[in-house]
Amino acid sequence: MPFSIWAALLGACLLISFTPGAGAINTMSNSLNAGFRRSIWGILGQQAALVVHLAIVAAGIGVLVASSPVAFNVIRYLGAAYLMYLGVRQFLRKPDASEAAAAALVNESPLSMAQRGLWVNLLNPKAIVFFLAFIPGFVRPELPLWSQYLVIGATIVGVDIMVMWFFFALAAKSFQRFTHNERGQRALNRAFGSLFVGVGVLLAAI
Repeated sequence: MPFSIWAALLGACLLISFTPGAGAINTMSNSLNAGFRRSIWGILGQQAALVVHLAIVAAGIGVLVASSPVAFNVIRYLGAAYLMYLGVRQFLRKPDASEAAAAALVNESPLSMAQRGLWVNLLNPKAIVFFLAFIPGFVRPELPLWSQYLVIGATIVGVDIMVMWFFFALAAKSFQRFTHNERGQRALNRAFGSLFVGVGVLLAAI
């Protein structure tokens, strides 16, 4: 891949990653509930979903999903329902400032965080449609396709990890002072719960 094309790809990936969405909300929630360092597990789960989306587009299946209203809507509504479920669960979470409750939050398993990140990004058919519109502009048919998709995938994943971890997860640390009392925990739970539900509603409605 020529450097000029890669540079354009890098710029586009940065713009996309910095755009707040379900992945950013999930990352900030993980950072608050489990800590900055352990939030990486949720981020890695989200990247696994991006790799799956890229593979679907590269294999040509994405065209079928994008052109099939039934398949598109089934995935879209499943994704919306999952985000709303996460939102309601977060909104109704009971605040508890005790050390035992704090330890329970911090000790959520990496697998659980990764799985949640995977489903947050995977159940978004608009990501597939977006990749279908986004990726062809950076692929040159006269060059080997597999190596170009490898570079594109590595760039997308690398940029998203950096932005999610060192921007959104770090940004969430500024809210940690609210987690030291029940009132602050309740406010944060309701705020992030509402954000999850709002993104789910948007996914279902648009």
